[in-house]
Amino acid sequence: MFDRWIRTGTAVALAALCSAAMAQTPEEKGKEIAVEADKRDTGWGDSTATLSMILRNQSGAETTRELQISTLELLEDGDKSLVVFDTPPDVKGTALLTFSHRAADDDQWLYLPALKRVKRIASNNQSGPFMGSEFAYEDLSSQEIDKFTYKYIGDEEANGMPCFVIERVPTNENSGYTKQVAWLDQAEYRIQKVDFYDRKGDLMKTLTASDYKQYLDKFWRPGRMEMVNHVTGKSTVLQWKDYQFGAGLSERDFDQNALKRAR
Repeated sequence: MFDRWIRTGTAVALAALCSAAMAQTPEEKGKEIAVEADKRDTGWGDSTATLSMILRNQSGAETTRELQISTLELLEDGDKSLVVFDTPPDVKGTALLTFSHRAADDDQWLYLPALKRVKRIASNNQSGPFMGSEFAYEDLSSQEIDKFTYKYIGDEEANGMPCFVIERVPTNENSGYTKQVAWLDQAEYRIQKVDFYDRKGDLMKTLTASDYKQYLDKFWRPGRMEMVNHVTGKSTVLQWKDYQFGAGLSERDFDQNALKRAR
């Protein structure tokens, strides 16, 4: 009986060791969730959309701008995007060109029609606000996997759905954030909410995404995104519409000359 207890105990101990070896660390699980989310949103090619940008100040007064956005997916590197303002007249023709990269610093250029010049946004300035909104320049780049380290925090509801909660720490030392905490729904791995922490480690902003619709029977896009700044009391809402995929865009549509053509 004693011999049998030893054998059984050894087997149980070995099984426990194997189970522990196979168990994921919070970092591994966080990375796995991020990779799965990225995998589910790969292969759409190119897209265009129109959007309204609603700026709200501390007292709730609103200013609305109308924009167009074109995006090109590059599987070997980060995406390219071009944002162009249509209204109001004082910003009409202003355009932002972004070349995201998998690991290197992103490239961004801003065309200012009033000055008829293209301004390069230095990497150490990409944490600044985009056109007076609560979105930073770096928020407008594609969120490439290698731009962050990850950690699984737990499960929690957001927007009425069970979500994975993961921590993302930017690898870019010039980022305006020390970390981001993201909620992704467990059904489709869509971003539902993101908390952004400033360089002091304090909660600075919260992004919520809602009104998702599916395109091409695969790809989900939000109809509404709201960024609330907890420090200033200001907020910015982006309302997306008229999504189109497969417009035949090429890299030529995203060179620096496209900034001036966009007006």
